[in-house]
Amino acid sequence: MLRMEILGSTFDDSVFSEARDRVPVTLTGYSAKRCEAQWFCESAALQTEDALEKQKVLKFRGDLAVRRGDYQTALDSYSSCLEWIADNNLTIRRDVLEGMARCCTKLGQRDRALDLANSLSKEASNTCHLTSVLLLKAGIYQHFGHIRSRMWCLQQLCNLLPFNPWHWFSLGRMSAQLLEVHTSAEQEKAAELSEDRTWLKACACLIRTRLLLRILRQQQSSFVLQRSENTLKASDEALRRLNPPESTLQALTEVMSEDLIPEKMREDFQDGESLASVCVQSFRERWWDKILLTGGGEDRQALRT
Repeated sequence: MLRMEILGSTFDDSVFSEARDRVPVTLTGYSAKRCEAQWFCESAALQTEDALEKQKVLKFRGDLAVRRGDYQTALDSYSSCLEWIADNNLTIRRDVLEGMARCCTKLGQRDRALDLANSLSKEASNTCHLTSVLLLKAGIYQHFGHIRSRMWCLQQLCNLLPFNPWHWFSLGRMSAQLLEVHTSAEQEKAAELSEDRTWLKACACLIRTRLLLRILRQQQSSFVLQRSENTLKASDEALRRLNPPESTLQALTEVMSEDLIPEKMREDFQDGESLASVCVQSFRERWWDKILLTGGGEDRQALRT
């Protein structure tokens, strides 16, 4: 039989043979299992010795309860589900633990929610896992009003996935919102430097958001493109309110665009990589020191005028 070699790959010419020359394959009959809607809610659904079946029933009950806003019932179902998850079924285990953490958050159980999130952190083995944990923690901190802790999570996300505009937008928007929080008279002097740095960080993050969205929208269409356009407008509006002088705007744009090279962006794509192979600098090392250097360590008046 003749063989073809294309770019080092080898193919049998049978791939290109006429249909009549190919050996027919007979498919055996298949009957799909049919279930009634919400079959898992029936009491008989748990009357089985099959651990996998019990896991499914309890997981589905928890998911349905979350959808209905009954978080205590969902938490109880998820907790029971954990007992029936096989040791090697890490995906379902992570899903259930995250569901429990979100339920605890809704129920005001902050410490338990964070304990569950920390358990997930210890079990994280790749960047997808770590991203999910950081987003989970950011949501918990937001719910309980822990602003600084949420900012730390967002900074970690920007470090881990530096070409994701949505994390930069969240961090920039949150930094801008912090500027609207009024401090008491006693705290005003101590908070001034912090406010200046928060303003600078907000500007830098929103500029980074704009740069990334302008690159990505060239490859987008439909509702994905619309989302990018809406976020781009929101970033522009937020920057307009911050009102950075043109010199600061240009300097920050230069710093935040240094690594936005197509080849580098492809090489640094880390989504799904093993954490053992990922080396991530701290936000201060990778971004903040450069941002401060751009600001020149000057006071607010010099930076903003």
